[in-house]
Amino acid sequence: MTTNLENRESHSLEIRAFEAHDEADVVGLWYACNLVVPQNDPRKDILRKLRVQRDLFLVGLSNGHLVATVMSGYDGHRGWINYLAVAPTCRRLGFGRRMMEAAELRLRELGCPKINLQVRRSNTEAVDFYRFLGFLEDESISLGKRLLQD
Repeated sequence: MTTNLENRESHSLEIRAFEAHDEADVVGLWYACNLVVPQNDPRKDILRKLRVQRDLFLVGLSNGHLVATVMSGYDGHRGWINYLAVAPTCRRLGFGRRMMEAAELRLRELGCPKINLQVRRSNTEAVDFYRFLGFLEDESISLGKRLLQD
């Protein structure tokens, strides 16, 4: 599914599902956006996502260049958002909002009642962005347990 969107400033963004040839650009974008942490190998994360709901892994292209990503999923109870990224040179153009709208649309079509996401507390810019989109801080504690070491 490909969506062509334009905003008031005439910045176009084509949103489509991830394709194999996007991998290097996606990994480069994630590094540029400081989303890669030592305990997560981005290439392994991509391979894992391609095994489950691959159509919920979206990329955004502007003028033929990959400038945005969002990886979402739905487990039948909650939706999750991961790896929302917009190239630093393309921020404040509405691309992040449009990537989220595309992910939310797909999750809604699956019957998803609520979306969860995690943001590092130190990433105040991202927290402010998600709050602008209507996300609220839940009264919960995020716990994790690694099953595989990357």
